[in-house]
Amino acid sequence: MSTPSQPPLPQGSQRIGLGFREFVITIALMTASIAVAIDSMLPALPHIASSLNVPNPNDAQLVIAVYFFGFGFAQLVFGSLADAFGRRTILLLGLAIFTVTTFAAAWTESFTALLAFRFAQGVGGAAIRITTTAITRDCFDGREMARVMSYIMIVFMLVPILAPSFGQAVLTYADWHWIFILLGVIGAILFVWASLRMRESLPVSERLPLSVAAISGGFRTVLTNRITCGYMLGLTLFTAVICTFIVTVQQIFGTVYGLGDWLPIAFAGTASGIAVANFINGYFVRRFGMRRISHACMIIFTALGLLAVGVAFFGTPSFLFTYLMLSIMLMFFAVITTNFTAICLEPMGHIAGTATAVTGFVSTTGGALLGGMIGQMFDGTVRPLFVGFALFGIFTILAVLWAERGQLFTHPGDEPEMEPGMGGH
Repeated sequence: MSTPSQPPLPQGSQRIGLGFREFVITIALMTASIAVAIDSMLPALPHIASSLNVPNPNDAQLVIAVYFFGFGFAQLVFGSLADAFGRRTILLLGLAIFTVTTFAAAWTESFTALLAFRFAQGVGGAAIRITTTAITRDCFDGREMARVMSYIMIVFMLVPILAPSFGQAVLTYADWHWIFILLGVIGAILFVWASLRMRESLPVSERLPLSVAAISGGFRTVLTNRITCGYMLGLTLFTAVICTFIVTVQQIFGTVYGLGDWLPIAFAGTASGIAVANFINGYFVRRFGMRRISHACMIIFTALGLLAVGVAFFGTPSFLFTYLMLSIMLMFFAVITTNFTAICLEPMGHIAGTATAVTGFVSTTGGALLGGMIGQMFDGTVRPLFVGFALFGIFTILAVLWAERGQLFTHPGDEPEMEPGMGGH
């Protein structure tokens, strides 16, 4: 409720002083910086391993994995800070940490130091992720949030589509250190843009006190909500899907199928499919609902995973089969995670920062551990990848059945509704 000295808060994207399209593009570019810091590294991993004398080729995956760990653990801290001090301050802090540690990584000559800076870079990315998701939840809710997140993901994915090609292009003319230098420049530009264009979305009257009791109360609210917890487990398993893919894609496309310099193009194709899937989801989600769409997708994803496992155990599948299977399954991944995130946060509007922190910590850290475990099982074949995908799908179905008390495709709060206006709610 607004105080007498404060006018009522505008709704939708106007809450932070942006038009709808500018809101989508701005939030997408902020979150895309997290993905660029991952995907641009893919073609550089062999170069980093060679330059820094990494003995085990699989250890180069740690450049990706430690980023995920820093990203996961730090969300617990920044969620409560965002609820206490507002979204904008923590967003700017995260962009500053991300930028400084990225420049620091550019000048290191030690693999251990590089991993430390990558962990810290992930910490900055966590603040960006927490605040941009909380800002979106502040401005939108329910199906409208799922729709907005789908459009954000379209823009979000256009950047990672180009990220491996960006990394490959840098390596053509310079060494891998320059990838970090250019990423630092991107972080600095985003910091300036956020400081000039974005207003605060959480008024002082709605902020939570920063105390052990308030934080533990928020965590208890999140962890005792059946819907939030069940879908958080699903998000964890599908974060493991994308982590498994990212940490092994260079070896699968490069070692198993010998693509070499064609890796960025192949990766761009799978990322394009994710962007298309989010566009389709954004178009249909208000008509059919988050649960109907995501539940159908998780079942089909699991069935495809089991099919791929069967084919892989009879020998290495053709590149065309593997590539099509990965591209289609990652399209389902995109729809599932977008809708699961909206369902997760729907009951948590009053503590969006804390809820985003808890769900983000569990899903990212758990997903990184599971994905890293599957990645370390790489044996020169695609079998570990597809077995992991199938198992993640099966356990996601079980988690959702628990959350929905055995009922799929519908929910009392997810009935068809009238089409709202395009600009917000």
